[in-house]
Amino acid sequence: MASTDGNIHARPIAIQPGRAAGAHEEVLHHPYLQHHFDSMEQQAEASTLGMWVFLVTEIMFFGGLFMAYLVYRWMSPAGFQEASHHLNIYWGTANTAILIISSLTMALAVRAAQTGMPRGTQVTFLGVTIVLGLAFLGIKAIEYTDKFKDQIVPGPYFRWEGSHAKAAEQFYSLYFAMTGLHALHMIIGVGIMSVIMVMAWRNTFDEDYYTPVEVAGLYWHFVDIVWIFLFPLLYLIGRHYHGG
Repeated sequence: MASTDGNIHARPIAIQPGRAAGAHEEVLHHPYLQHHFDSMEQQAEASTLGMWVFLVTEIMFFGGLFMAYLVYRWMSPAGFQEASHHLNIYWGTANTAILIISSLTMALAVRAAQTGMPRGTQVTFLGVTIVLGLAFLGIKAIEYTDKFKDQIVPGPYFRWEGSHAKAAEQFYSLYFAMTGLHALHMIIGVGIMSVIMVMAWRNTFDEDYYTPVEVAGLYWHFVDIVWIFLFPLLYLIGRHYHGG
């Protein structure tokens, strides 16, 4: 039995006999090393590559929505400007700050796992990240509620008192599609982080095994970066446009 070191609990080491019959050619394996990998490094690289491939597909998915938004905005710049002024820039700014801070706490959580910090430290950073994600979703719920109250949700009951009703409905169709899809990714991210936090509480991660935290961090940073693009497109650009 390996001895404990700080707050990292002892783990049994699986022993696999070597190719030779001698007892000196035994190979030690980490308990979290899957059988189809030769080393923890190879397993980590494969997991990271898999997440990057997934994120590339997500970039293409969001890219289509971004392109649709840019095309429709080019076709109706004045209407999109009028519609964007109804968005609450203060809520949008607050959510941007929240996600930037959450990226920091996520990076600190990854660093804590990589360096084998006590489980309390890992859980704290992950917990703060989750709370910030929930705060983002709470603000988004407030914004959505305001849109329903003002009847500017696209559909049969859409009502617009400005001079560009059609363009405004196009704007809010894209607004709800883009921010709704982003919110769905945030909800999934909060769920993933909850699982990772439970794993951290069980002393799962140390200097040799931290891949789940690192891969989950990549996903979380991607969701944050998507919002960094959504915020100026939806909340800021129209406020500085003075076209005809």
